Amino acid sequence: MTDNAAKLRELHRPGDPLLLPNVWDAGSAQIVQEAGFPALATASAAVSAMLGYPDHEGAPAEEMFAAAERVIRAATVPVTVDAEAGYGLRPAELVERLLAIGAAGCNLEDTYAGELAKPEEQAEFLAAVRAAAGDALVINARIDTFIRGVPDPVEAAIERGRLYLQAGADCVYPIVAPMDAVPALVEGLPGPVNANNPPGTSLADLAAAGVARVSYGPMGYLRALDTLKEFATRIKAMEDPYA
Repeated sequence: MTDNAAKLRELHRPGDPLLLPNVWDAGSAQIVQEAGFPALATASAAVSAMLGYPDHEGAPAEEMFAAAERVIRAATVPVTVDAEAGYGLRPAELVERLLAIGAAGCNLEDTYAGELAKPEEQAEFLAAVRAAAGDALVINARIDTFIRGVPDPVEAAIERGRLYLQAGADCVYPIVAPMDAVPALVEGLPGPVNANNPPGTSLADLAAAGVARVSYGPMGYLRALDTLKEFATRIKAMEDPYA
């Protein structure tokens, strides 16, 4: 497990980002791995939806860990697990659960029950996770200032990100930061930055800005559902679904 964490950590290279088309089950894990990606990441929104629950810790922790374990079992590359806000577990217990299923890393957000955590309190939580994990987990600290209506989300993200990196996070993730904010975030944060690549943005531009990791969240899952919807609609209309 420590070897997998070391491999995952090494893949975070500013300007040559780790690309993570997030997965949600064993089948999607195998497809992404076979496409040649050197690491995998789960997406909580996709996993919870696949299980029949809403996102943001709407699914029982047991089911989320079980789903992540199936992904890890299907993989031969390091897997980082979207552990949402930690499911209310104590840091040592959270780390124990993640290591028990073979996770090489985890994504931890700073929103709890719909409210943005105080940055100092989140930093303390991350420090406790780091203390429990040692080097055995790559910690990606999600920053939710861009989705929580914070007045100056860039400045707030930099403030939080610095605290999170000082607390032991390996990487910080200002989720859905717009492209025009990414250069300032990379410049202002003394550690690897994880960005998104929504429609209309360029991977080349993200790399040029110096990001070290690019996540796609539930987009692969949603595209898969779109394909199934089209397939089912054609069958219902007595049309050739393979056309």
